[in-house]
Amino acid sequence: MNWQPYIDRYEKTLLEDVIPFWQNHCVDQECGGYFTMLDRDGSVYDTTKYMWMQWRIVYVFASLYRSRWGAGREDWLKIARDGYEFLYRHGRLEDGSYYFALNRQGVPICAPYSIFSDCFAAMGAAAMFAATGEEKYLREAQSAMQSYIRRMPNPKGRWEKGLPGRQKRLSLGSYMILANLGCVMKECLGSDEFDAETDRAVRTVMDRFYNPQLRVIFENVNPDGSFDLESCEGRFVNPGHGLESMWFVLQYAERIGDKALAARACDYIDDLFEFGTDKQYGGIYYFMDALGKPHLELQYDMKLWWPHNEAIIAALFAYKLSGEERFLERFKTVDQWAWSHFPDPEYGEWFAYLNRRGEPTHMLKGGKWKTFFHLPRCLMKSSELMRQIQSGQSC
Repeated sequence: MNWQPYIDRYEKTLLEDVIPFWQNHCVDQECGGYFTMLDRDGSVYDTTKYMWMQWRIVYVFASLYRSRWGAGREDWLKIARDGYEFLYRHGRLEDGSYYFALNRQGVPICAPYSIFSDCFAAMGAAAMFAATGEEKYLREAQSAMQSYIRRMPNPKGRWEKGLPGRQKRLSLGSYMILANLGCVMKECLGSDEFDAETDRAVRTVMDRFYNPQLRVIFENVNPDGSFDLESCEGRFVNPGHGLESMWFVLQYAERIGDKALAARACDYIDDLFEFGTDKQYGGIYYFMDALGKPHLELQYDMKLWWPHNEAIIAALFAYKLSGEERFLERFKTVDQWAWSHFPDPEYGEWFAYLNRRGEPTHMLKGGKWKTFFHLPRCLMKSSELMRQIQSGQSC
């Protein structure tokens, strides 16, 4: 297969479309931090600063500065550095955790009920340390990572609204994020401090959340590892999350040289593609019920940008490590569907929300959940994987 046209398309889109869109529109020159609520043309429609979205921008611009395209791009490093300073100064609590949201000026407006604010703070600080070697970033990466791990057993703390009668669950999101976060810490900090936690997270994802009878990865399982098929929450499947979690596992398996773990993750990826693909209209469903029963979320059959970004990476990673044609075909299919539906030919970047048929339902390019993260990460990681495949690199 000739990979060069794919590589050229992904890298051209990253460098000439996606990066300029955000670089031109997201930086708040007056107050600091970033605008993430961007309309179709990049204009700002809300100035709230959600911490997940903010820290992800720090991470991506710092990662770009470290990338093969980053030589001499001090502008990218400045965007990341200035954002870090704003978020650290305004968003951090004394215990090392981070608020969920700030107003434009940096005054907290939403309590630190989400440990994922801490997660992305750790990622952003780690990338800044790797980019600069400055010790303050190392200290904050370690602090935010420790806060994330410390809070996992009771993520929302005193902001938990559930009462004792609610069924306790293990959540895939918490463990898959830790699996990736540990790999980021290893890569950026060069330390073995979090190796045990990373391995534990990977094994939990693989051993607890995959149902071998239904051949899907569940979002929620009971604390003993059993599956609840009597409730909507128990049957909840998010194909995009499952695919994302599996390429996180593959990057870990590749690093430690565990081919058996990689083979399992590849099989799970194929199962998720088979389960999560819309056979009528194409694309990856947003939410699903493991038994095909009604889903509580009415947007369940929509097609969102980020599951397709993660599906592309998962298919490429599985093909790289296995060499099996089934994953090449999965990649070609999801690549063709995504690139024929999400890109905006008029203003650039990608639409975020499509209906089941693949038609945009919202024109925005950034919001409470979409920022400069999934798409640029997909373009960067996919380009890297395709170059490795082209050169014959494997596990």
